[in-house]
Amino acid sequence: MIWVNGNLVDAGTAAVSVLDHGLTVGDGVFETVKAVDGRAFALTRHLDRLTRSARGLGLADPDHDAVREACAAVLSANPMPLGRMRITYTGGTSPLGSERGEDAPTLVVALGTAKPRPDTTAVVTVPWRRNEHSAVAGLKTTSYAENVVALAAAHRAGASEALFANTAGRLCEGTGSNVFVVLGGRLLTPRLESGCLAGITRRLVVDWSGAEEADLPFEALFEAEEVFLTSTLRDVQGVHRVDDRELPAPGPITLKAMAQFAERSGDDLDP
Repeated sequence: MIWVNGNLVDAGTAAVSVLDHGLTVGDGVFETVKAVDGRAFALTRHLDRLTRSARGLGLADPDHDAVREACAAVLSANPMPLGRMRITYTGGTSPLGSERGEDAPTLVVALGTAKPRPDTTAVVTVPWRRNEHSAVAGLKTTSYAENVVALAAAHRAGASEALFANTAGRLCEGTGSNVFVVLGGRLLTPRLESGCLAGITRRLVVDWSGAEEADLPFEALFEAEEVFLTSTLRDVQGVHRVDDRELPAPGPITLKAMAQFAERSGDDLDP
């Protein structure tokens, strides 16, 4: 069952208008929320970021109470031990073209099954750049085509993620993850000024592990003693290969971050 604009409907019949601005021009924002035994993790943080992204596009603030109601209804209707819940909020039905119409925004909440991630993975670097000066830098929008292209390239290379530099040649992020590196024993992650998304898991790992935000060269990936990714469904995941470079993974600092995240997130589902 999927929530569409105030109603739970069967997944097979759920629909929005073909003129929805989220479909025609990618005028929408979204959040992916981990669901554990029918309960959403860090939902307050996700709703706050949904609002920041909506404001960045000039959309009306989403009604948090309405979104929470939708999430609760979807979680109740789709029991599962581990799920990926997606909240999508768009500009609604609009004329063809970039201009937004007068209709109310569209709200869709859907839930699908998820599998626990392996402790380590392989990543590749890609030649395309994140534009840290973009009007939508740091916003979680539905305009995801460049991520689709980069992730497909990663899969062809036997990896689960692709990592981007920004236009200045600095380390930025993955298609759906943030990246951490260990250099000289220090745990570091790119600053938000790099253009990376302000990841929920990224923020929690920084707070809980004492990691530092830094302006990092892209070459740090090939000098680091350890590399790991963070995201809603990866939590903390070690990297055992960057392109052709093999790494011992998970390394000791990665293992500590994994343990800290598992303990703290287990103690509080809405940190």
